[in-house]
Amino acid sequence: MTACPADSAVVAMHAAVERLFRAADAASVAEICEAMLRDLGVDGRLHWRLLGDTEPPSAELTQLDLAEDPQGLRSLVLALPTGTISDPMRENLSWIGRLVACRLRQLAETSRLYEAISRLALAERLQRALYAIADQAGAEHNMTEMMHSLHAILGSLMYAENFYIALYDAPTDTVRFPYYVDTMDKEPPSPDEAVLLQDMRYSLTWNLLQSGQAIMGSVAELTEQFKGRFVLLGPVCEHWLGVPLLRDGRVVGGIVMQSYREDTHYSEHDRELLSYVAKHVQTALERREAHEELERRVSSRTAALREANRVLRQQVLQRQRGERLQAALFRIAELANASEGIDNFYAAVHRVIGGLLYARNFYIALLDEEQKTLSFPYSVDEFDTVRLPRAHGRGVTEYVLRHAKPLLADPAEFDRLQQMGEITHRGSRSLCWLGVPLVWGDRAMGVLAVQSYSPEHTYDVRDQELLTFVGYHVANALQRKHTTESLKQAYASLERRVTERTRALALANRDLREQIAERERVERRLKYETLHDSLTGLPNRTLLLQRLEQALQRYHSDTQELFAVLFIDLDRFKVINDSVGHLVGDDLLFQVGGRIRACLKTRDVVARLGGDEFAVLAEGITDPKMAMLIAERIIDELQTPFRLGAKEIFTSASIGIALPSPHYQRPEELLRDADAAMYRAKDEGRHRAAVFDDRLRREALSLLEMEGDLRRALSRNEFVPFYQPIVALQTGRTVGYEALLRWRHPDRGLLTPGDFLAVAEESGCAESIDWQIFDQVCAQAEALAGSDGFVSINVSGRHFRSLDLDKRLLDLIESHHVPPRCLRIEVTERALLENATQVKRMLDNLRSHGVSIALDDFGTGYSSLSYLHQYPIETLKIDRSFIVELPREGGHGAAVVRAIQALANSLQMQVIAEGIEDEEQREALQRIGCRYGQGFLFATPKMAEVWLQREHHFALP
Repeated sequence: MTACPADSAVVAMHAAVERLFRAADAASVAEICEAMLRDLGVDGRLHWRLLGDTEPPSAELTQLDLAEDPQGLRSLVLALPTGTISDPMRENLSWIGRLVACRLRQLAETSRLYEAISRLALAERLQRALYAIADQAGAEHNMTEMMHSLHAILGSLMYAENFYIALYDAPTDTVRFPYYVDTMDKEPPSPDEAVLLQDMRYSLTWNLLQSGQAIMGSVAELTEQFKGRFVLLGPVCEHWLGVPLLRDGRVVGGIVMQSYREDTHYSEHDRELLSYVAKHVQTALERREAHEELERRVSSRTAALREANRVLRQQVLQRQRGERLQAALFRIAELANASEGIDNFYAAVHRVIGGLLYARNFYIALLDEEQKTLSFPYSVDEFDTVRLPRAHGRGVTEYVLRHAKPLLADPAEFDRLQQMGEITHRGSRSLCWLGVPLVWGDRAMGVLAVQSYSPEHTYDVRDQELLTFVGYHVANALQRKHTTESLKQAYASLERRVTERTRALALANRDLREQIAERERVERRLKYETLHDSLTGLPNRTLLLQRLEQALQRYHSDTQELFAVLFIDLDRFKVINDSVGHLVGDDLLFQVGGRIRACLKTRDVVARLGGDEFAVLAEGITDPKMAMLIAERIIDELQTPFRLGAKEIFTSASIGIALPSPHYQRPEELLRDADAAMYRAKDEGRHRAAVFDDRLRREALSLLEMEGDLRRALSRNEFVPFYQPIVALQTGRTVGYEALLRWRHPDRGLLTPGDFLAVAEESGCAESIDWQIFDQVCAQAEALAGSDGFVSINVSGRHFRSLDLDKRLLDLIESHHVPPRCLRIEVTERALLENATQVKRMLDNLRSHGVSIALDDFGTGYSSLSYLHQYPIETLKIDRSFIVELPREGGHGAAVVRAIQALANSLQMQVIAEGIEDEEQREALQRIGCRYGQGFLFATPKMAEVWLQREHHFALP
């Protein structure tokens, strides 16, 4: 039957709908929609239009929005000739539009689900990796295997074919590479070799450990990033990624990945992922190190206990062996006196010997001297089931009888005896044979033998001795000549030996118990010493932190459980210690601990943290004022003089107080804030207490932020030198410049040293900042100095503590090809006095190479005339404090300046006056005879580019 056209259209439309809901993307949906429109006879054009876009109206075409694509934010539009849309067609088009919109929403939802699944898969992969890293810390394999596992785990997250871990030891300033995998490096470092960090200076690993920040990029990018501070070590890689390993904010190592493939670069996502994973890797390494240390301690303790246990087991086995032997001999003695038949006696002896050693194959042979025959009254054997009497011949049994001594033989021994003609082969050949003579009186009258046909059972010398010993007793039993008294004596002797051995074992057990008790006592003592201060007997920092953590947990559970942490520091304790000696100082600390303890309740904890620092955990605080009352009570108690021997010592204390709040999560944070409050008490005049508040917290956070900004500024080269001219006072001509430090802060603008230098010195960044300035000054010095000028740099006293300061400065000058005459070193009087011999050597070396030396701020320090002729000083700079007083009536500034000028003239030294701000000061200096000066009267400090664009002189005002 043929289908009608209408039925064919319905079938085609049904197939198109099925294809529509199998379409994989929006483009396929549009194609299928066009086919459906053709099947319906719709003559129109489909196209996509972005949502929000409008098309200009047309009189010829009508635009119909069929459906929206949520994924592409667009609409599928049908353009039809105007007037061609009938109501049935409009209904069909609406139906098709709904189908298409439904499929587009399905595709958008499917795409969203796929993206969510991808994110979940990535998160799951990361979670599995972190779990795997955590598992490595507790795994049984060694550190090398753990490193391999960590490499494999990181390789599952990103490209990590070339991977190494560097561990930095700050006390020795060395780096070790416990794990190093690199496909291009033919000479990888040894995992057990420690390399000095200075030997890797300016390498990527050095920059990573110095900066403590993640580093990523190609060689070209890294060269640009670390200008003048980058040296490539090892093969040239395509891309490099390294992140630091941090412990308590300190750099302890780094994780590095390298790519030698042009198509493989690391992304910011890889950097963030590796930085995040590095924290867990560091935790795993620390846990693994702690686990290995614990395993070493446990192994040592286990080895000692194992050795003691082995000795004890040996003693127990020996005692059991003696007891079994005793029982066997006792049984043989009983058999000798029993009234049973001789056959039962032989079987009983066999059972007794079988309890001592392997005796499945056993026989007793007796010699008949009259008939010269050898009989076997008892024999049990796997192969020779019957042993008939025989004439005395050359068998192995006869060999034992002839020599009257035991024989322990194996096939090789049998062959040797046969070659010597001592024996001939008789019976089944065993793998191990043991025979002992049965001696009656002083003659061997029989043989007791055991043998084995299996390699599982062999005999040794101990078995030979045991069987020989038993053989004597069997012989005595067979002889039936021994009296009951001799048997009793033998038994008594054996009992005495066993008793002595038992007594010895009892003494050994007692000694072992005493050793265990002593070890437990030592362990308790060590635990006490670990948690207490050896000088005062008070709890130490470890025990305090444990108790403080418990108090903090109780507070988080119930905020009504208040407590207070008091950080106590003795004022001027160093003066007392240096003046009366350390013994008296220790006695003072002991008495201070006792007085603090007396001011507290029983449940409170007072601990000595070290030196002259104490801390108190006061619990049960119902009001913050109570903490202040406790602190004042302690201060009053410590104000009472201490009687130490014949001396009466006075001291006082500054106390910082920290109270709990919900933001504290670790006990160290409370102790840190109490310490900060203590320093505020010292700043306010000492002998008082201060409570940590929001202002101190803001100051601490500001200090921390400043330290972070300083370290970032070093890596970004934000420190720049500004130059202030040094001029001839009479003509105003510029004769030189003094380089002054400035910081171009990205948020706070241009900062002077007074805004950040103190923080830089405390954080250890000051020297790095100075060397960054020195490097820039050397690069600009020759252009600024010209043919006869100079540029001064200020070298602080801390630089002279380095033994190679002069060499580093000369190397820097040489690297920039600067004539040494262009540079002048300015030092202060204090720097000359800290290490006079070392400083003089360095200054002499610099002067011998042509670098000038100037003494800065002269007159404000010791102003000793002795070092003016000892050191190679050419210039004296008069401090601005004397220049300010020059125009004042009755001031002493003019007299001091005149004296300095006269002294310099006599020593043929140049004098430069600092801080000249007005014309009167310049004229006064000229009258005194001072020829050179600097100050705001002439110019303010500016960058080198400003001075290079101007002429090197200034007009007089």
